[in-house]
Amino acid sequence: MHRHFRNPILPGFYPDPSVCRVGEDYYLINSTFEYFPGLPIFHSRDLVNWHQIGHVLTRPSQLNLDGIRPSGGLYAPTIRYHQGTFYVINTLVDGKKEHGNFIVTAPAIEGPWSEPYWLDDAPGIDPSLFFDDDGRVWYVGNRLHPKGTFRGHCEIWLQELDLKTMQLTGSKYSLWEGALNKAGWAEGPHIYKVDGMYYLMIAEGGTHHDHAVTIARSEAITGPYVGNIRNPILTHRNLGLDYPIVGTGHADLVETQNGEWWMVMLAIRPYDGYFYNLGRETFLTPVRWEDGWPVVNPGVGHVEFETPAPDLPEHRWPSPPACDHFDAQKLALCWNVLRTPRESFWSLSDRPGHLRLYLRPQTLSELANPSFVGRRQQHIDFAARTAMEFTPQSNHECAGIVLLQNNDFHFRFVITQEQEPVICLIKRDKGDETILAEQPVQAGRVYLKVSAVGQKYSFYVATEYECWHPVAEDVDGRILSTPVAGGFVGAYIGMYASSNGQQSENVADWDWFEYDGLDGK
Repeated sequence: MHRHFRNPILPGFYPDPSVCRVGEDYYLINSTFEYFPGLPIFHSRDLVNWHQIGHVLTRPSQLNLDGIRPSGGLYAPTIRYHQGTFYVINTLVDGKKEHGNFIVTAPAIEGPWSEPYWLDDAPGIDPSLFFDDDGRVWYVGNRLHPKGTFRGHCEIWLQELDLKTMQLTGSKYSLWEGALNKAGWAEGPHIYKVDGMYYLMIAEGGTHHDHAVTIARSEAITGPYVGNIRNPILTHRNLGLDYPIVGTGHADLVETQNGEWWMVMLAIRPYDGYFYNLGRETFLTPVRWEDGWPVVNPGVGHVEFETPAPDLPEHRWPSPPACDHFDAQKLALCWNVLRTPRESFWSLSDRPGHLRLYLRPQTLSELANPSFVGRRQQHIDFAARTAMEFTPQSNHECAGIVLLQNNDFHFRFVITQEQEPVICLIKRDKGDETILAEQPVQAGRVYLKVSAVGQKYSFYVATEYECWHPVAEDVDGRILSTPVAGGFVGAYIGMYASSNGQQSENVADWDWFEYDGLDGK
């Protein structure tokens, strides 16, 4: 009996996947926008089971996210391997200093990754690299059409890249405006060479419900490109707003060592209405070539939750522990911070076996780098618990758990000081704040818990292990969804401490943090 796998292969906020194969190993990266470190790297041997092995951009010198707006930052990377070197090309959007398109390289997937090579005169976003078999290297990206006649009127363009100078050289070529009449946002291009023909695969229709994958081909890399008469080769926009997988697009292709072709793409899982707190996730589907064109998931034509697995030996990785006891010397790879950390605001060594956050003036509501360490919400139903030690010393100080979409849409479940210590649940919606619940709490060591069943989030506190007292139950979580909050990211959950604009010497210590996905349990 043929093995099957379950989509998504990367649940949670992992959009814009790009994949490459090196021998029998597969590597995949995703967009990360305002989060640091940038661009997670995943490794697989079977295209189904993935584990994170690092990030591409780990040093502040590589990634300046200072003041980046929500859903600015790193857009749509591409990863490729050529003659012993890994290449990642990417766009930094709305950077206050550097911005635009850049390349980093590494001799091994684990790094070290180079400082960025910033590309001159490379307009647009979503760059990709193509290494031709004649030794030439090509940059392909999108840009706004110089004679744009409608919103999102873009074109795909091409220019040669000089690997010695890491700069573009020679003529620019306009390749294609896309297949779909005025659908807009021709973007996410990749070029492949199959049986002597050049194929240009792009995304169209915007990265929400009307997303689509289209393709064109040419005998010469510079064109002219002729679209597939059967375009789009993938879209779910015709399946209705209540279909459980929507927004399929921004795809990349990979050929296995056995000659099979597979496509990774982003897609969305709405729930409890057209809301998706998990953001855009990474899915996988088979591809077969017919009459010189790719056919996506033959016989079905769309992406399914359950699909026969690739003809590769199954290779599972050890499951990461649900609970992080903060015993390591570095933060686990699942953790991120907001924007580039310019000072150390956390420590794993000040109090061994604990994550310590220093209370600083920066807040979650600013476009700053607050004392926040978070991870993606990866399940529709989940439970997160933590043990925290914190005693507020003034009414400016707070520490606890945060559920974050962006600076203007989030929940803060924090202990602070009034006449006495209290636990507060604060909802920030469109920048307006409401205290949803508040009750006295004993300072010192407390346990905090957040659970979700669909869009119903519940918040609990305990002073004795597992003796939970509800603070607020069945709170509507839709402010954590992109259709409400806007932007391109998914929800995060994490640990937060702040002195809210004041100076403080206080700290908050977390003994452990447990996140457990409950979907299907």
